[in-house]
Amino acid sequence: MAEVEVWRGGVASWECDQMGHLNVGFYVAKSMQALAGLAAELGMPGAFAPSAEATLMVREQHIRFIREARPGAPLRITGGVVSMGEDEARLMLVMHHLSGEIAASFQTVVAHVTARDGRPFPWADRIRARGEALAVEVPEKAAPRSIGLQPVQTQASLARANELGLVRTGLGVIDAGDCDAFGRMRTETFMHRLSDGIPHFFAGRRPGAVDPERKVGGAALEYRLIHHAWPRAGDRLELRSGSAGGDPRFRRLVHWLLDPATGRPWGSAEAIAVSFDLETRKLITLSDEEFARVEADAVPELGL
Repeated sequence: MAEVEVWRGGVASWECDQMGHLNVGFYVAKSMQALAGLAAELGMPGAFAPSAEATLMVREQHIRFIREARPGAPLRITGGVVSMGEDEARLMLVMHHLSGEIAASFQTVVAHVTARDGRPFPWADRIRARGEALAVEVPEKAAPRSIGLQPVQTQASLARANELGLVRTGLGVIDAGDCDAFGRMRTETFMHRLSDGIPHFFAGRRPGAVDPERKVGGAALEYRLIHHAWPRAGDRLELRSGSAGGDPRFRRLVHWLLDPATGRPWGSAEAIAVSFDLETRKLITLSDEEFARVEADAVPELGL
């Protein structure tokens, strides 16, 4: 394997959520820092600068959250190339703790596009050659576990969300700070909006609703985010979420990020979520009563 370090930093307290660990949106933000580093290693050092002629557009990410990162934790990310097509590539970014343990992994599919209008075009020979030199395999711990990576024909739309009764978990607008140098929504903004919507989805649904004395939190173990379109400043967002079932330990959640003006999808995501005890930091197995409630909330055949 020819992985190379592409980012090094740490966890600030303000990047952590009420669970006491790095929020998922900031995991993705750090992966985007690493993506810029990997682009430089591929021979595109200015790929995300306002003056860039070509850049890397994230099509989708598969993320595994393996070991939580808490305030003050030093982290580093290594990267490499899993595969390259004519104008797309699957890149591997792995976040490590200082001990060497994997904190998270990001299989990131990018398109090689013109910076202004996002038009795909073929890789240059020099970039392809560098990609071969940076070839890596997907580590076992980074491989998909509960979420598949098969091609998706999305079913997401506002009309379909209404038909299925999906919960509105977010509503807002993209502002200039949410956008990259080319005016498109930042990749991490998608995950930040999903994270902000989770309390709305789980209101009254966590095990603590049955046992109010128990200090219960939640976490995501695995995610797949797919971008269907890229909103710009002033575009509105509506987030709809639903449960696709699970078992007493894990729940499968699906989120659709939609344009409320047109009903079309900006993005869709699938997540494997768990509840955990905030004192012991261990996963919680749902009681029969709690699991029956989860199953009752499930939307049959809900997908990306």
